[in-house]
Amino acid sequence: MEEWLEGWTRGVLPLREKFGFRIDGAWVVRGENIFVWILTYDGPEGFEARDAAYYASPERKALRPDPAPWIEKSESYIMAPVLPP
Repeated sequence: MEEWLEGWTRGVLPLREKFGFRIDGAWVVRGENIFVWILTYDGPEGFEARDAAYYASPERKALRPDPAPWIEKSESYIMAPVLPP
C-alpha cells in the first residue's frame, strides 16, 4: 500500500489535476489494502469524456510506476449530492 500511495501521490494525483479533475478526498482502509477516493470533474466535456482523454494521454501511458498492475479490483460510482456544499 505504501508503494501504491507513493506512486499515486507523485504521478496519478498531479496528472488528474492537470486534466482538470478535483480530488475531493482519498482514504486508506489500513490492514485491508483498500484505497478509496472521490474524483470530480465539472468541465464542459463531462466526466466520461475527460476520463477517456486522461487514460488515452501520453502522460498517463508514461506514468512510472504504472498504477494499473497494483489494482486488484476497481469500482466506480456516479454520485449525486444530497446536501448542499
